[in-house]
Amino acid sequence: MTTPAAALTAHPWFFSGIGGSGMLPLATILKARGAKVSGSDRSHDQGRTPEKFAWLAQQGFTLFPQDGSGITSAEQVLVASAAIEDTVPEIIRAKELGCTRMTRAELLARLFNSAPQGMAVGGTSGKSTVTGMLGWIMHQIGGDPTIMNGAVMKNFVTPEFPFASARIGHGRSFVSEVDESDGSIALYRPAVSLLLNVSLDHMSMEQLRVLFRNFLLAGRRAVVNADDTEALSLGEGIPGLITFGIDNRRATIGIEPDSIASEPTGEYALVVDRRQDVAHPLRLGMPGRHNLSNALAAIAAAVAGGVNVHDAAIALSSFKGIGRRFDIIGTSPAGITVIDDFGHNPEKCRATLRTLKGHEGRVIAFFQPHGYGPLRQMGHELAQVFAEELGPDDVTLLCDPVYFGGTVDRSEGSERIVQLIEQRGGRASYIADRAACGDYIVSIARPGDRIAIMGARDDTLTSFAQDLLARLS
Repeated sequence: MTTPAAALTAHPWFFSGIGGSGMLPLATILKARGAKVSGSDRSHDQGRTPEKFAWLAQQGFTLFPQDGSGITSAEQVLVASAAIEDTVPEIIRAKELGCTRMTRAELLARLFNSAPQGMAVGGTSGKSTVTGMLGWIMHQIGGDPTIMNGAVMKNFVTPEFPFASARIGHGRSFVSEVDESDGSIALYRPAVSLLLNVSLDHMSMEQLRVLFRNFLLAGRRAVVNADDTEALSLGEGIPGLITFGIDNRRATIGIEPDSIASEPTGEYALVVDRRQDVAHPLRLGMPGRHNLSNALAAIAAAVAGGVNVHDAAIALSSFKGIGRRFDIIGTSPAGITVIDDFGHNPEKCRATLRTLKGHEGRVIAFFQPHGYGPLRQMGHELAQVFAEELGPDDVTLLCDPVYFGGTVDRSEGSERIVQLIEQRGGRASYIADRAACGDYIVSIARPGDRIAIMGARDDTLTSFAQDLLARLS
């Protein structure tokens, strides 16, 4: 009888787009299991992110130009996005040779389903952060998990492993985010199914409800967000359901009322296990209420996997977060790269723009100021940076500053910065609504572009960047 591990190493694998945010960690896990893995990437061909491909080569991955030369045998299994064009030379070559082709999701599901305890993180947003949190909990309790993530997990970054979007373990647990955008979430058979939220995204709400309900039913234990009406409704009637929530006082894992203390660098709260009515302190080194909800999600999923609340909360006190410092979210099949960056003041913005301009290709710089007050304080300096660092072929785009309410003077905003950039010889555009900015970027993006999503104080900028990449894909 052939074991799953033996089946994985019985033939060579070729990844088309091996440097992508979803492909790289999957290729890393597969190679660690003993498989022979090679690949190609348009970014590699175009000389972008050379440090990433140099690292892949150092790890023993054989890299080829994306011209079909890497496909040499019918024994190879081609891993490629379902959306990749049939005109790509290696897709054509694989068809000529009769190579087996798998999507990223199909391969991930194969790896995931072979694990004794697959822990799947699903939902419209927040998957990467919660996957990192849950993986860190399982690691800290000694579970030695394998973790598959779409973003770099700071806790696992080392000089030898700078692109730590995956962790290879030898324990029973396989922690992974799972995607609903193409329906592939139906492929997974989790021990723990965690549903964070449900909102309109890639599919209609009717389609999402069917997918996520089946996802919860497929798990041996289901966990849902009690603060999300849609998610909670999809968990109705499931035996042994575990819920989490900040506001819903009936959630299995919740927050002690009035215990939340928010700071610029983190959150503190008392986590309540309502099965026993016991509270446990949680100190999270990441700001934002949504990150507190993410922490509850990870704790609840860990509980479903056999971990006690106290140990899970203690583990999260040392969670460092997901990278947002010139982070490459990924590259679309058309070769358009999206970068998520914390740049928000002149110094940080200048460093980011100079890094981008150090490589060939047009730059689309989207900037969301982190407040009306800071914009007035440093507007001239910011305008000077954008005017100096970007060229006539590049695109600068600003939306309104982030606004959390209050009495701040909003009489002068981003349109003033656009005027200042133009006065200094630069080019820029202003679109008040951030969603409309996203629509515009999608409409103008072309192969070879680098899109930088820049700003601070608004953690949803990461999901904005992720959404842009998904739409471009």
